[in-house]
Amino acid sequence: MGEIEDVKELTIAKAHEAYRAGRYTAEDLTAAYLARIQRFDKSGPKINSTLAISQTALAEARQLDRHYSMTRTFQGRLHGIPILIKDQADTAGLETMYGSGACKGNVPTEDAFLVHKLKTEGAIVLGKTTMSEWASTWFSHSSASDWVPTKNPYKLDHDVGGSSCGSAAAVAANFALLAVAEDTGGSIRCPASFTNLVGLRPTPGLVSRSGFCPLVKVQDTPGPVARTVQDCALFFDCMVGFDAQDSFTGVAAMARRLGLPRGGSYTSTLEQGPATIRKARIGVLRQLFGPDSDPHCQAVNKVINEAFSTLAQIGTTFVDVHLDRLEHYMTFTPTYLQRSRADINSFLATKPHLPQDVADIVPEEPAEDFLSFTSQITHGPLDSTQDPDYLRKILDRDEFKRKLDCLMASMDLDALAFPDVQIPPPKHEDSTNGRFPTCWDFPVNTLLASQARLPAITVPAGFTADGLPIGLELVSYEYHEQTLLELARGVEMIVGARRAPSI
Repeated sequence: MGEIEDVKELTIAKAHEAYRAGRYTAEDLTAAYLARIQRFDKSGPKINSTLAISQTALAEARQLDRHYSMTRTFQGRLHGIPILIKDQADTAGLETMYGSGACKGNVPTEDAFLVHKLKTEGAIVLGKTTMSEWASTWFSHSSASDWVPTKNPYKLDHDVGGSSCGSAAAVAANFALLAVAEDTGGSIRCPASFTNLVGLRPTPGLVSRSGFCPLVKVQDTPGPVARTVQDCALFFDCMVGFDAQDSFTGVAAMARRLGLPRGGSYTSTLEQGPATIRKARIGVLRQLFGPDSDPHCQAVNKVINEAFSTLAQIGTTFVDVHLDRLEHYMTFTPTYLQRSRADINSFLATKPHLPQDVADIVPEEPAEDFLSFTSQITHGPLDSTQDPDYLRKILDRDEFKRKLDCLMASMDLDALAFPDVQIPPPKHEDSTNGRFPTCWDFPVNTLLASQARLPAITVPAGFTADGLPIGLELVSYEYHEQTLLELARGVEMIVGARRAPSI
């Protein structure tokens, strides 16, 4: 036992195998990740994916090692597994800022329900990860990180996307084995796709949000980012569950009553992945592909179509599908402008030492274009029902979900497929140079699942000619996370696009 030479691409299974064999301990592994964070995140290339770092992680690891030494059993499914937590979630003893410098110095005394749940499974929290301002932009800079962007481990002058920027960059760069992210409009899938990771947006309500600062309560959901589908599925196992503090988690209770996941674990059917993808019928929503006339979109389309071709050769059936009024549903149904101010304020009300109205924190006139959406949502109505468009948005959102369900059912599809984002990861300068004048000009496709409140997964599809990662998104019915994980496992095994960055 002792110093670990290399933690790159480590998995839960390999770490647990090493613990059982006595090759190294949880304390050794925790020390190795902390050293790597200091070497590459806080200095060297300065990826800037982490914020507060735990001062108790090594002691917690030693306690887990003592438990194993005495009992020869693991405390839980994540025994001794170092993880990172998005700064959106309360984490006891660690400064938590929710993406805003206005919350500097805020140190929760209690963990969010999910953070506590993961700790009881034996996870070791190394620290907090950077996130976009109030989880509301597609770029990584925020006042919580003094406007320093999070760098893409694959190309340092490129961004990692928002809002779970640090969680994705840290896992991609091997600063932790896993990380908690959160997705409202695509905040798990966009950064995961930009960093060659697996990221799952579950059906909202499967995972508790209590202790998380919200953005739009009816579609917020935490979820996992990982380097492999196996680790993503096992991490997700440890996340799901009913929480009386979050009434939305009646969904989790319903899933359990339905006997989900099959076999008692989201990992139980993963090795069927190649067979599942081979016999799958996948609907390709070409409306969500960018034009080939744009070289950035062409680069993404090439990677995605090559992945489709590889899968078609082993038997996957791809069917081009079309949904009427798709652009309307994706652009009209979001309710950030109507809900976010009140939803964020409801969380601030539980923190009397912080400002009580987010409108008092965020200036109405944004300093940069990429903050224009943040200003708009934080200066929205205090009561969403006062907006004359709110009812129509809700009705159209529900209609959107029904149409997607009907499309998949009538075409006998297992999932819909398209690129998570129509372009490769942009450069940091693209946040301020006018390339994307507003949030709505950033060509993400993740809003489809978010607005329909359907589960979705991103899995690595390949790299552009200049080495930028591209993710493939798969969307299915409510409660079909296990199917999505099987499909993603098939893609992972057959396309085989995951590779570590050079750092």
